[in-house]
Amino acid sequence: MQRKNNILKRAKNGIAMIMAIAIFVILATIMALTITLTSQTTQRTTDVYLYEQSVLLAHSAAEYALLRIAQNPPCSNLDENFIQDGLYHVTIHLRYIYNSNSACTANGGTLYTTVTTPEQNGSVLLDVTVDVNDTTVATEPIRYFRRTLQKL
Repeated sequence: MQRKNNILKRAKNGIAMIMAIAIFVILATIMALTITLTSQTTQRTTDVYLYEQSVLLAHSAAEYALLRIAQNPPCSNLDENFIQDGLYHVTIHLRYIYNSNSACTANGGTLYTTVTTPEQNGSVLLDVTVDVNDTTVATEPIRYFRRTLQKL
């Protein structure tokens, strides 16, 4: 006579339930990680975009400063602060290099240093700073600084 054992069938059903719960937990963990990585990638993409815009705006501000220098008398005080699109704060600071400081004292500009030869006369040390301090847009403050030495 053969005995049928129902205990083994019940044990198989219990193990199947435990395996199903384990698979659901693993899938839920993977989905949570995917959502987290997607949101972090979006924030990083926004920060990179704002940084690249800051770089381009700094280049444009440097060209604008050179245009203003060309339109005004030598060694004029042309330092500027302005806000672009309500998001970017741009600061331009100029320091001049001439062979005498008479032009700078007359026009109110900042003389960085004096030079001795006429070939070195007429340069500007140009500092451009672009800041993004709006925490609703960027996850961290973004600041780009550009310093150039331009011959006038």
